[in-house]
Amino acid sequence: MVNKKKRDEEANLEKEKLLNPERMEEKRKKRKKRIAISIACGAVLLIVVMLSAFGVARMVGKNSLRSKAAAAAPDLSPVTATEVLTEEEKETWQEGWVKYNGIIYAYNKEMMTFLFMGIDKDGDAKEVAEGTDGGQADALFLVAVNPKDRTVKVIGLNRNTMADVDIYNEEGAYVNTVKAQIAVQHGFGNGMEESCDYQCKAVSRFLYGLPIHGYAAINMAAIPALNDAVGGVDVTVQEDISIKDPLLVKGAQVHLEGKSAFWYVKYRDMNQFGSADGRLERQKQYLAGFMDAAKKTVKEDISVVSRLYSALKPMMVTNVTSGEAVYLATELLDYDFGGKNEFRMIKGETVMGEVFEEFYVDEDALYEMILDIFYEPVDGQ
Repeated sequence: MVNKKKRDEEANLEKEKLLNPERMEEKRKKRKKRIAISIACGAVLLIVVMLSAFGVARMVGKNSLRSKAAAAAPDLSPVTATEVLTEEEKETWQEGWVKYNGIIYAYNKEMMTFLFMGIDKDGDAKEVAEGTDGGQADALFLVAVNPKDRTVKVIGLNRNTMADVDIYNEEGAYVNTVKAQIAVQHGFGNGMEESCDYQCKAVSRFLYGLPIHGYAAINMAAIPALNDAVGGVDVTVQEDISIKDPLLVKGAQVHLEGKSAFWYVKYRDMNQFGSADGRLERQKQYLAGFMDAAKKTVKEDISVVSRLYSALKPMMVTNVTSGEAVYLATELLDYDFGGKNEFRMIKGETVMGEVFEEFYVDEDALYEMILDIFYEPVDGQ
């Protein structure tokens, strides 16, 4: 019965083609138009769904990052107690405001900060026993993202900065807090997330309780892969490191690749006083070049982000999830990373301690830098 019905329909179709070809052509055109409209509608619907999902992912990522900070804003009250408020200022004063040199500031709550740590470990990141073997943070850079003016600023911390460091025993129990080089804080804990949490806490506390929304601790062994993933980095060699690489002669113009990048970022002469200061300057220079190269590479091929993440994953510990990475990758693509003013070094002085070098910050300069990057003048004040 079904086959007969199908044969009849085919016969009628052939008959209509012969007797009324114009009508059949019109039907064919209408059918193609309906199909085209259906495909277009489906494509639009798919795009809308994808954009909605993408927007949701970005929002989830943004909210998730903000929830990770231990505090909503820094506490600058201990260093602003000497500022006197006028009667008018007292009437309009709001919690969290700061007065400095006669100007009232409010914390920019849109700011997001990320701590990048270069750990003096070779090979992959792996858990170690509780104690002091978690690896020291020989490179510490705080990346400050400002969505309001769409800029990124980077603060370099000297690894020998004297700060409050929490001491833990071999069972992981808190023992005491002492003044020590801030880089040693990561050494406590298990060398993984625990050590990173300790380091973030120490840096945040040093910066008046500044919120830190995410971190990435990368073993120095990852530098060649990281460097080459963005096509290498151009530098003018600041210090002679030809003892490790013949290309790294002071003053030379070098396109860093592979191990050359590793030595340029990691090496310092332990027998030379202040060598950590010089290395930090090189790291600052390298990071500026790397960020330029990375931004250019990502604009040409967005998939480089996933390749970078995959290459780094075995040698990296991070609390930034894939949803948060979606938000950051899309948000930062058109941000301004350039300019000498975008890379800040905390001012201070290196002196020789009883055993190791110690870096003491200029408290006034540090305070002013925090105000400049993370605060805004209050309108009408």
